Amino acid sequence: MENSNTKWYLLAFLGCVWGSSFVLMQLGLKGVNSVQMGSLRILFAGFFLIAVGFKQIPKIPLHKWKYIVITSLFGTFLPVYLFAIALSKIDGSVSSILNSLTPLNTLIIGLLFFGLNVQRRQVFGVILGFLGCVLLVWFSDGENTTKNYYYALLVLLATLFYGINVNLIKKYLSDLKPLTISTGNFVVLFIPALLVLYFSGFFEVVQDEKVKTAMGYIAILGVVGTGLSNILFFKLIQLSSPVFAASVTYIIPVVAILLGYFFMNESLNLIQASGAFVVLLGVYLSSRK
Repeated sequence: MENSNTKWYLLAFLGCVWGSSFVLMQLGLKGVNSVQMGSLRILFAGFFLIAVGFKQIPKIPLHKWKYIVITSLFGTFLPVYLFAIALSKIDGSVSSILNSLTPLNTLIIGLLFFGLNVQRRQVFGVILGFLGCVLLVWFSDGENTTKNYYYALLVLLATLFYGINVNLIKKYLSDLKPLTISTGNFVVLFIPALLVLYFSGFFEVVQDEKVKTAMGYIAILGVVGTGLSNILFFKLIQLSSPVFAASVTYIIPVVAILLGYFFMNESLNLIQASGAFVVLLGVYLSSRK
């Protein structure tokens, strides 16, 4: 009974945290550029994970490090920068709904390259989700949507990388603890992110008040939205199942849309709302066994 209650608490918490992450990214972009925000997010998460999980590093077998490197690239490094760049041009609510395609892409990658068995219902969900994305992006009418809809492709690419990452972890790293994988990922990413930050010109503007304010939002994003949430998400998988854990993507767009409406002056038209519904319906169908 305790585990049953805990998994629902974790699901709700992660949905709220990841849903609010899109607002935090937009607030961070008011003081730094996309590359700087992506680097800072990785560094803040890295500080946190290495601090709490440094004892896990020796537990990673030598032959597993190549998969740690690959999953750090596809699961964190590339998506963080892709989302940061996309959020500078499109609304957080749109990005969060497109992000719900992650289970769909996980299914496609698993089917094509990892021998994943799927049902007809799941394939239908993939097609439905794609059509929903077309409605969502093509018929947007805001300054940060239609005129820049090509930036939505960056979010779609990030969800594709997430799909690759999930399948890689399931096949090659499932015998390691979640904290071990997460800590290993950020040990790999820490120096590259620091180098990217250095060459981005961040240290020339770090004393600016807008930059300092943005760093506060990004620190919360990195520690809570990336570091802590990674650990809790893997804990959720342990208490329930990957299918149940993936349903957090249904909560994220709802939270992001509500926060965007109340705090970021964002709006969605009727066709976009219909597209959002189709996307979520497709995700639901593709996640069912």
